[in-house]
Amino acid sequence: MNEAPLGLLFGILAALIFFSGFFSGSETGMMSLNRYRLRHKVKTGHRGARRAARLLEKPDSLISTILIGNNLINNLAAALATVLAIRLYGDNAVVPASILLTLVFLIFAEIIPKTIAAYKSEMVAYTVSHILLPLRSLLFPVIWLVSHITHMVLRMTGVEKNDGSEHIGMEELRTIVGDAGHLIPKHHRGMLLNILDLELITVDDIMIPRNEVYGIDIEADTTAIIEKLRDAEFTRIPVYQNDIDNVVGILHQRDIINSVDEHGKVQRDRLLRALRAPYFIPEGTPLHTQLFNFQKQKRRMGIVVDEYGVMQGIVTLEDLLEEIVGEFTSNLSTDTDDITHQSDGTFVIDGTTTVRDINKTLKWELPTDGPKTLNGLLLETLESFPEAMVGVTVEGYCFEIMEMKGNLIQLVRAYPKGRNRRRV
Repeated sequence: MNEAPLGLLFGILAALIFFSGFFSGSETGMMSLNRYRLRHKVKTGHRGARRAARLLEKPDSLISTILIGNNLINNLAAALATVLAIRLYGDNAVVPASILLTLVFLIFAEIIPKTIAAYKSEMVAYTVSHILLPLRSLLFPVIWLVSHITHMVLRMTGVEKNDGSEHIGMEELRTIVGDAGHLIPKHHRGMLLNILDLELITVDDIMIPRNEVYGIDIEADTTAIIEKLRDAEFTRIPVYQNDIDNVVGILHQRDIINSVDEHGKVQRDRLLRALRAPYFIPEGTPLHTQLFNFQKQKRRMGIVVDEYGVMQGIVTLEDLLEEIVGEFTSNLSTDTDDITHQSDGTFVIDGTTTVRDINKTLKWELPTDGPKTLNGLLLETLESFPEAMVGVTVEGYCFEIMEMKGNLIQLVRAYPKGRNRRRV
């Protein structure tokens, strides 16, 4: 090598720098691949993706191949640089030459290749896989020896080798969906996140509370029953006997005609025959479980009961689906929204509005692990039934009770965080 032309030696050194950059970029490109996108491309038959997937099936062998090649190239380059320095400037140039070579390798064989590979991981990985696959086979004896020595040392130090499988939890999946950006339309991202949230929500969170349930008392006179049926805005109506806790069935509007005789009067016996047996749901049932149960039981409405069998409210399939796709527009009710924005920046909220709906609508962070409605949340905080217009602060949000109806808080004025307000 001492007699070789300087030009040839510099050419070899440049080639070694290039190959060092190749191995450095290969490592970053392969390890930066999106594994889920890679699996998708493999399923579509992409050849580069298949080669990359074969390499990543054994990541320890892949890393060994890259490191063996990279270290071999770097050592050869260091030796060659030493020879060049001695031939050009003598023994005293070895240290400066080493420093210069380090800078050159750092820039051209590390930073630049790895940066390119990080930004263009798929292009780099699919390209280098052409070389890495046969190189891994060529270096198999060395890789086998290195791997066995490595695993032996790891076992001695108490570090166990895992199976290399990748699993993601719900929180990671939420992050993936939330960070999908333009790859998934915003509305679809919202639906996917809502589906993932179904296991965190129970029927108690979305049910219509018993005091708001629209039902028919089978023991009422026929005139009252007809009025109830005429005013009904819902397809399915709970029918009870004397008390709402004693639900005897669910009446579908299409079956009402069969319960009316030729004189336009409701026949109770016909009405009872038209009823479908009620379907009861234990309180606290997660929504994802209830969605499956609705499908399994072929039901669209359920009666939520507590551990003593007392009715707490009703849940419909429509209510559950709204948690996924958002509010439907098919509701015939012309009532105003439960949350009304005021010109002064406050909000007038119906006391029966659920805490979840307030958080979703106003982007607030009221506690949801306790009472389900604003009325319950304020009464729990006050620990009494207010006798006059009072204000209460919950988690930094202020609420002024505007109207009471018996023991029920009817209307509340709500202030965002940071607003001046009356305190209890």
